[in-house]
Amino acid sequence: MTDFKDAGTPAATRVVCADSLGAGLLEATARAVAGHDCRDMNRVPILGQRPTVREDVRQDALAYDAAEEALPVGLAARLDADAVASWITAQYPADAYPGVLLGSGHGAVTHLAAALGAPWLPDGFTVTVPWPGGAVGDWETAMDWGSVVADSIVAANPDVSVRQVHDPVQRGSLCGTTITLHVRWRRLPAAYRSFLRSRLEPGAHALMVRDVRTWPVLELAPGHSFQLGSPVSGWEPDDYTLDNPALRRTLAALDEVRWAAPYPDVPRAVAEVAGDPDFATDLRRCATTPSRIRYARPWALSAFVAGLYRRWLAAERGGGEHCVISSGTLLDPWLTLTAGLVPYWLESSARPSVEAAEWWLAGSAGFDTVTVLPQPPGSRSEAYAPGAQWRSLAAFARLRPHVDSLAMSHYPLVPLPAAHASAVLSTASPLGAVPPPRLTAGEVLAALSSTGAALGLLVS
Repeated sequence: MTDFKDAGTPAATRVVCADSLGAGLLEATARAVAGHDCRDMNRVPILGQRPTVREDVRQDALAYDAAEEALPVGLAARLDADAVASWITAQYPADAYPGVLLGSGHGAVTHLAAALGAPWLPDGFTVTVPWPGGAVGDWETAMDWGSVVADSIVAANPDVSVRQVHDPVQRGSLCGTTITLHVRWRRLPAAYRSFLRSRLEPGAHALMVRDVRTWPVLELAPGHSFQLGSPVSGWEPDDYTLDNPALRRTLAALDEVRWAAPYPDVPRAVAEVAGDPDFATDLRRCATTPSRIRYARPWALSAFVAGLYRRWLAAERGGGEHCVISSGTLLDPWLTLTAGLVPYWLESSARPSVEAAEWWLAGSAGFDTVTVLPQPPGSRSEAYAPGAQWRSLAAFARLRPHVDSLAMSHYPLVPLPAAHASAVLSTASPLGAVPPPRLTAGEVLAALSSTGAALGLLVS
């Protein structure tokens, strides 16, 4: 990615958590829009590093590594969200684009951007900060420490809000040495406004994609809130209590027994995946022809884009009979496009995500080939689908079921780099293969009009 530095502030590449879903999707999207694959996206997520170290030592080592890589507290106080926005738009260097997507991070949006040749501009970014003396189960102290950092970020950046999330299911041992902050723009940053004014072709369309899932949220200060757990885990808020045996076992696997009961009667608000509600409102003031896609179930958007690709590939190439099911950052949208594959994306390895993919395959016309790329989550928890459930996805293939053996051999403890998806998909994409003609915004909107509501998408 292009580096961006601003005097007196940390570089955006230092600020944005390299392991975050948003960072991975941004890089994959920028490459696909430019016609490049992800073969050299070789960064191994922290939870996937030190694979040969004995497990009881490895978790402590990874937690230490995460703290070393996190943004120091002193630099967090000097974080410049506008500089990050400028760095994001710099990932798209062409003079003009046929459209733009904005909003929530979702792998289906990455595939849609590849098909349209349109950039995706996220509505926020993730920052991790060291937490000295922290512990996985001590979420109340994590909240107190996060308040100090978050308030300093908001004070320096009045156009953002900060949502802290503490989730040992997703972060494992890392949430005992770092805190996770989702910095979300409340208004379009100057770089985004400039992009909309000067970097789009005449008649280009802006498409706002928004996750509208909710979660109990503690409002701690103006612009700063806290969230215990996340819908991405596949659990419900009530599952994050010691009344849930699965949580007790998850904590025990991390050598933790402490866990305070969540505060009662916490009101629900949009979850961290949703972005700040004011961002979408401000977009309507800045873009002349914005359309909005809202979803409360991420698999609805995955099903829509997979169906759109299948019809498009059948019309253009007589294809669409090879489905690739990927998860997290283990994807390559450009190779998926050039190989003529139908992409279905899961945001995580959570059981409900995999179950939704099973239902989608069961209700779809059969595919000749189903390739499954499960991204290992990096920790043990009953929240995640077992290996047999992943293999059941491939079993829907009429001729060639394929579950990637390396990913399964690493599952669930050792996440893989995005480049591994490229290595798998390159066998389906002959050297020099070209993508089908670009989709147009009109074709996408027509498909949304005809099938979006039935899938559970709200389009306006």
